[in-house]
Formats: sequence, structure tokens, C-alpha cells
Amino acid sequence: MEIASTEYAAVTAYDELLDHSLKPRSAAQPFFDYLNSLDSDELLARREAVEATIMAMGITFTIYSEAGNIDRAWPFDVIPRVMGRSEWDPIQAGLKQRLKALNLFINDLYNEQRIIKDGIFPAEVLEGSVNFRKQCIGVTPRFGVWAHVCGTDLVRDKDGTVYVLEDNLRVPSGVSYMLENRQIMKRIFPEVFRTTNILPVDDYPTQLYHTLAALSPRPGDQPVIVVLTPGIYNSAYFEHSYLAQQMGAFLVEGQDLLVGVDDVVYMKNIFGLQRVDVIYRRIDDNFLDPEAFSPDSILGVPGLMRAWRKGNVGIANAPGAGVADDKVVYAFVPQIIKYYLDEEPILANVPSYLCMYPDQCEYVLNNLDKLVVKPANESGGYGMLIGPRATQEERDQFAKLIRANPRNYMAQPTLEISTAPTLIDGELAPRHLDLRPFVLQSDKLYATTGGLTRVALRKGSLVVNSSQGGGSKDTWIVEDTSC
Repeated sequence: MEIASTEYAAVTAYDELLDHSLKPRSAAQPFFDYLNSLDSDELLARREAVEATIMAMGITFTIYSEAGNIDRAWPFDVIPRVMGRSEWDPIQAGLKQRLKALNLFINDLYNEQRIIKDGIFPAEVLEGSVNFRKQCIGVTPRFGVWAHVCGTDLVRDKDGTVYVLEDNLRVPSGVSYMLENRQIMKRIFPEVFRTTNILPVDDYPTQLYHTLAALSPRPGDQPVIVVLTPGIYNSAYFEHSYLAQQMGAFLVEGQDLLVGVDDVVYMKNIFGLQRVDVIYRRIDDNFLDPEAFSPDSILGVPGLMRAWRKGNVGIANAPGAGVADDKVVYAFVPQIIKYYLDEEPILANVPSYLCMYPDQCEYVLNNLDKLVVKPANESGGYGMLIGPRATQEERDQFAKLIRANPRNYMAQPTLEISTAPTLIDGELAPRHLDLRPFVLQSDKLYATTGGLTRVALRKGSLVVNSSQGGGSKDTWIVEDTSC
């Protein structure tokens, strides 16, 4: 298989699989040896088999921006991202450290607020948070954990440093695609899995089940777990149904649940009412309970917050967990780790500028052509400015937005994020990518071995989201040859 050397010559980013001389890195060498044993026609035939498999398995995502809601086949690249275990282990430790500290931080904000009183975290950041829920004040969920499922986005800069780009603590998605990517690769390249020690990801549904089951208010009984979905028109509905099926949980919509006079949640079924112990909710806070949040919501369950506050049902992620899912809060995570754990952060943050501070705001406004500017609470790559690739008109418009609401914006230098060989028009061409591992916490901490690698399929693009033209790769963590 040919490497598009002309494209690689124009890229100065770190490549995950190839060194500067376009030779495979040690972790990727076994796969490239195998790849070289295939001729171009055979590899392309396997890619066609992948596409047929995706269609047959019904692996889709929904695009809202086009007329009507359009289901698209999941865009998948057959060249995996490969990393050695010796490099992955400290990353995994850093992910666990980060979520542990963030959960202590969230619990503190809704109770004593010691971190504010001690002058570590600014009160004005909390006051400007759109995801702080007053309805949660005074609550400490089971184990003191609010964010039970976290999807942390990682990127690697051109010097090889791995950075945390953001934490997704509300309703993080994508894990089903990580699991399906692996199943597809096992079907297409079974020979490689027989000869290479690729660490598994298949235990995630079991780990998720145990994480949720630990939240049950009836620990002595077999818990009744439901996955609460907005319905079939949600872009992540495939994932909701997939995880419910994998865990043996019930897939429900708000209309399938009710809260009784005893402040207990019940599920309606053909036999009557069945008590629900744990809700893995995949809808936003504002739609969870029309009594507590948006009164016109038809997606949630009236009285759900009462049941949760009284400890009669576990909810993951807990309402209010999104207070830490804020790109301004993100800038304080190193201090949060030091404050609650008395440890140095294992994983680095991308250097950040907060527009709420006048001197930093002025720097951002004067350097919009060099920076990436992000709103505090958007996701999916929306609402951001990539300064070097924006027009002057777009930068001027963003300057107005920043001046109108500086608390809502932060900025970071434009990283030259890493690339990996991707099969484009029959050649292996460099495409930028990120990585979203998933971390679970209740009575225990667990992090996936690898995660969902998202890749920008357009040449030169830094936007990896599937809704904006991105795709994905399987992520292989392999035992180092020296082990």
C-alpha cells in the first residue's frame, strides 16, 4: 500500500504510526508488516467489506443540519490508530486522576464550596455557569460521585505531548462506535488479532453495568436499570439502544416512567408498574423533570428530581454534573487536582486564555488570527473559531461576541494536532485526529484501554466530528515487544 509521500512532505505534525522517515513506529510495525502483505486490490476489497458490514449492522449517526433528520452510515477508516501499552498506562492513570478530582470538585460546589472559600476557584466563574443547578444544592449522591461516565478528549501536539482538550461530563457519547469499530476490525483483519496482542475494549458494557448497579438504592436486590433516551430522532439513538441491549437494561422514554406518591420511580409494563433503581439518562438536565427544570419538557419525568434527592433512584450522570463540563472550568482543572488530591496533574491542559480577565481578553482580541476561540458550553465543534483558518469578517464577528459576553469565551493556541495514515483514494494520506477514552466512576474507577479515535477525513481539516465530515478509526493499545 502506497504512502502519499507528497502529502506527508507538507505536514509537520507528529504522526501516530509513522516516524519522520515514514517508517512505522514500533507499536505499529506488526500491522504494517501485515498491510504490506496485501496488495491494493485486496485492501480495497476489505474496505468495501467494512462498508457493507456497517450497513448490515445498521451503525448510523444522524445529521440535523440537512433537510429533515438524515441517518448516515458510520464513516470508518480501516487503518487503526496504534499505541504501545507503556505509553498508554500513564495516560490511563491521568484520566482516572482527572475524573476523581472533578467529582470531588462538583460535590464541593453543591455543598460547602471550600475551593471557593480558600481562593482557589473564582466565585464569578460559578456565578456565570449556565450548568450550575440550584435544584442540586445540598445533595451528595452515592459515593459522592456526580459524573459517572466521562468522555475525555485528548490530542497530541507536534512535539509529541498529549494534552487534554476537554472533559465531557454531561451525556458523553461515542462509546458504542468504539465497541463496534473493534468488532468490525476483528471481522476484517482476524489474522492480525490472532498474531498481535491487542488489548480488549469489549468489557466496557459489563463495566458500565457494574458502575450503574452500584448506584442502586436497593443494593441487596438485582437492580432494575433503564437507559432514558429522548427517542429515535436523537442523533445518538443507535448508541442508546446498543448499550441498553449490551447491558440487559431497559430502553425507555420519559412517557414510560412515572414517580409515585412514595417518590419512587416506576416503569410501566404489560404487568403493571415495576420499580426502577438506576437511570442512565441520555437527555440534558433541562429536560429531565418538568417540575424542576423546563416546564414544557415532554422528554422527562415529572417528580424525578424529588425521587433522586430522596435517594430513591440513582441517576447517571447526576443532574448538575455539567457544572464541570465548562471550557472555562477546564482551565482550572490542574489547580482542582492539586487542591483535592494533593497531586501533580499527570495529563497536561492546553494553555488557555480566559476572556473574563481583561488582560487575557485583550490578548485574545489582538491575536484572533493565531488562536482557537471556544464558547464555554458548546459541544460537537460548534460555535468555535479557528483563527488561522477564519476570514477577517469571521474574526471581527467573534470579537463582538467576546466583548458582549467575555465570561462565555476562552481561547487556546492552535495546536498542530497529530495525524495518522488514513486510506484516501487508494493511498495512505495523513489526516488529523483526536482520541476520546471513556472513564467510569461509582464505587470504583475504570478507564477504557484506548477509546474512540475520531479523524478529520478532509485534507488539512482539524474538525473530527462526524456531523461535520469526520470519521473514526479503531484504537489499538498493544503490548510492547519488550514486555
